[in-house]
Amino acid sequence: MSHLFYLSTAARPVLDRAEGIYMWDTSGRRFIDGSSGAMVSNIGHSNPAVLAAMRAQMDKSTFGYRLHFETEPGEQLAAKVAALSPEGMEKVFFVSGGSEAVESAMKLARQYAVVTGEASRWKVISRFPSYHGSTLGALSVTGYDPLTDPFRPMMVEMPKIPAPRAYLDGLDMDNPATGAHYAAMLEDRILSEGPETVLAFIHEPVGGASTGALVPPAGYMQAVRAICDKYGVLLIHDEVMSGGGRVGTFLGGDLWGVAPDIIAISKGFGAGYAPLGAMIAQDRIVQAVQDAGGFLHGHTYAGNPLACTAGLAVLTEIERQDMMGNASKVGAVLKQRLKNLMQRYGFIGDVRGEGLLLAFEFVAGRETMAPLPREMKAFDDLVERAYAEGLIIYSRRTRGGYEGDHFLVCPPMITTEAQVDEIMEKLTRALDGFADAHAGALA
Repeated sequence: MSHLFYLSTAARPVLDRAEGIYMWDTSGRRFIDGSSGAMVSNIGHSNPAVLAAMRAQMDKSTFGYRLHFETEPGEQLAAKVAALSPEGMEKVFFVSGGSEAVESAMKLARQYAVVTGEASRWKVISRFPSYHGSTLGALSVTGYDPLTDPFRPMMVEMPKIPAPRAYLDGLDMDNPATGAHYAAMLEDRILSEGPETVLAFIHEPVGGASTGALVPPAGYMQAVRAICDKYGVLLIHDEVMSGGGRVGTFLGGDLWGVAPDIIAISKGFGAGYAPLGAMIAQDRIVQAVQDAGGFLHGHTYAGNPLACTAGLAVLTEIERQDMMGNASKVGAVLKQRLKNLMQRYGFIGDVRGEGLLLAFEFVAGRETMAPLPREMKAFDDLVERAYAEGLIIYSRRTRGGYEGDHFLVCPPMITTEAQVDEIMEKLTRALDGFADAHAGALA
């Protein structure tokens, strides 16, 4: 009997070891990590260079409190992150995970408003659906009802606007008018809330679990940036899932050349080797807060030398092996293979994503894009069928938490085209099983 408890109640074997894109349980059965865990293991498992760097650091120190010491790994990683970030974003604050990174971003934005004489600004607009973390502050900007409903009395819920899901609304993704249409919803919400009360807008450049690798329509990213500038609203990019190279660039925002004011990053940033995340901010924001007495925030493990060593080694390996280039190349192959499935399965209504952050969505019919009946629990059914084939994929409800089904296929950035073949073989068998089991409902 396990004494641990998790969100899922599905029975799972005991992990024995992992290497590259593969994982083995204690019985010797092999799985393909087709989702990089929860889109975390960007560089694959058991990378020798990362493990060697961590062992060397363990011989020196595993902890140094940030108020007592600077550490070489922390300084080196911060410099590396600053070099990979947009111009002017040279201040880095380390945390242990994505929720902490988002909370840090929100709190820095708020403190900046206070110290610059705009204390009336406190509202952080976000999108629905969205996911920004599990702590109460991060939940306040999350738009995913099953995760937020039980805790609404405990938090100050923030205003939401619709996510730019053009594929559901029947709009042309490549038409700049579509991007302008969704961006106008942000401006309307700022005006309805009162611009003097709006602190920031937070969104994922490429969607994560809640929207299934949602890519914004043409012009959206630039329009959002311009609207935020117009009303003095800070722009926060949640790069917890899209950052770290998975989309083919270090940051998702880089795909559109759009720089935010604050960035939250985690997951693939540490690639599963140590709990690690970061907030990256414009110098002007940090300087104003520091001049007023400092950032009123912190975490015990912020800047942990072992975690920072792991992070630095991960970034070094990403560059050494050109993993971002591989993510673009192999991601394009995998995306096309997923699109080809639409010819075979009429219930696949959309395939989307960038690099190796990819997803496909089930629908009852492509004409209406209506979701499958929620009682089918397709989001869970297909995951279990894939797992039985030795393939791990990741799923969520698509339409805000209670209905809809999408599946993330996001293997590590070291995946080869031959391994794409292996992934697709297993996924196709799982889809065949799903189609046969629900033939009546899918007819």
